[in-house]
Amino acid sequence: MVFYFTSNVVSPPTYTIYMGLDKYENEDLIKYGFPEDIWFHVDKLSSAHVYLRLKKGETIHDIPGPVIQDCAQLVKANSIQGCKMNNIAVVYTPWANLKKTGDMDVGQIGFWKHKEVHTVTVEKKANEIVNRLNKTKEERKPDLRLERESRDREERNENKKKMAERRKQEDEEIQRQKADKELRNYTSLMKEENMTSNAENTVEDLEDDFM
Repeated sequence: MVFYFTSNVVSPPTYTIYMGLDKYENEDLIKYGFPEDIWFHVDKLSSAHVYLRLKKGETIHDIPGPVIQDCAQLVKANSIQGCKMNNIAVVYTPWANLKKTGDMDVGQIGFWKHKEVHTVTVEKKANEIVNRLNKTKEERKPDLRLERESRDREERNENKKKMAERRKQEDEEIQRQKADKELRNYTSLMKEENMTSNAENTVEDLEDDFM
């Protein structure tokens, strides 16, 4: 089971936030997450794994502050210890930075690059934020693997279209340069100093031409 929330605090646009029911769903989310996803978790405490799905072209630096707060409040509210504490740290990082090795327990992760891990402090629980998000809550049983495969297939098709368009533009540029070169050569041949007329020929020259 995966829970989906809608963050409309800066709408438009709205953002999709989601988290797994338990650590087993979290394993699938770690495995089949999207490159556009940002992972949130209470630092050094047990909590839900919350994911924010960015728009295409966005990076972690583009996330509006209120949306970060939405995600941070959600992980705090879904932490047995963290929900009772003030001034807790919430870490977040791109999905691609999550490190999962075979010797890790279910639901446990690390990071490939610690410099890509960001931290935000949550002073206290904001019920108005959590309640707003809970009003948008939906429970689903998605096929995470199928969704990821569909996303990757769509990206490959987009890349193929971009490559085809780039090749087309390159071919058009080659043809344009070729036409420009031919025009320059023709113009050079037609210059006055490279041309002659019958008026410049002597009588002897004309007679020679008819011999």
